[in-house]
Amino acid sequence: MSADPLHGATALVTGGAGFIGSHLVDALLASGARVRVLDNFATGSRRNLEHVSSRIELLEDDIRDTGACRRACSGAAFVFHQAALGSVPRSMADPATTLAVNVGGTANVLAAAHAEAVSRVVYASSSSVYGDSPRLPKREGEEGSPLSPYALSKVMDEQLAAHFTTVFGLEAVGLRYFNVYGPRQSPEGPYAAVIPRFFAAYAARQAPVIYGDGEQSRDFTYVGDAVAANLAAALAPAAVAGKAFNVAAGRAVSVNELAAQVRDLAGGGSPPEHRPPRAGDVRSSLADLGCVREALAWQPSVALVEGLAHTAGWFLAGPAETI
Repeated sequence: MSADPLHGATALVTGGAGFIGSHLVDALLASGARVRVLDNFATGSRRNLEHVSSRIELLEDDIRDTGACRRACSGAAFVFHQAALGSVPRSMADPATTLAVNVGGTANVLAAAHAEAVSRVVYASSSSVYGDSPRLPKREGEEGSPLSPYALSKVMDEQLAAHFTTVFGLEAVGLRYFNVYGPRQSPEGPYAAVIPRFFAAYAARQAPVIYGDGEQSRDFTYVGDAVAANLAAALAPAAVAGKAFNVAAGRAVSVNELAAQVRDLAGGGSPPEHRPPRAGDVRSSLADLGCVREALAWQPSVALVEGLAHTAGWFLAGPAETI
């Protein structure tokens, strides 16, 4: 009999058809968990779950629906809350919808988890909560003011989760993702993340677009490391409840340097096209990993060069390839 508490347990993944969520579904199935997915497919893809469709319970619904959240949490021991509307630019264009989904939806998930006696909720936060703080590296407890509605939504999510832990005793743990990338990340649409956009551009023999001078830095985190952090947060001691932790590689890379690495993996291409900076974007991002190492016994294991190679294999071979 497995000593893993996830083995045989029902685990709900909200946003399980999304990029990070679908990789988390794979890991939970591998651990022996019974997996339920709640997704409205607004940004997720059915293709991400095709290979496990016979092994999961899929609920097609919206986290803004309180009844849907109660049904999804019923009987679940663990909830991995990944559902959200990502993208700083999207939130600048439509702040109300971002707040309705990310804050209202998270409140619904937390309330449902409490009502259904879920053991623990692990939820996705973001490095954007550090806002205008100039301090590097970014450390928990040194947050600035949010620079976008998306960042604000994640600050409010953390406050909601801490409140549910303090007031209702719900064990909720936040993970502040720093620029997660990897296979299955969509390059489509105006709000796509930078790494899939770069791969898509070079695969099409087009010049990738960089907003600003390209010297802005980011801490890029491989999706497999983000998934491992979720599992560690689910199984960590109760003392982690009500807190949020950085999840990152712990190394800053400029966007110009990133573009050069992607171009090499893609076999060459045109130099990037630079456009004006986007409102709400932070200049520099680098995570301190001291707290997460101590509290969750987690640390990243995939270097950027290795992660980009895995990602290149998926993008350049086509979406049928699974890594």
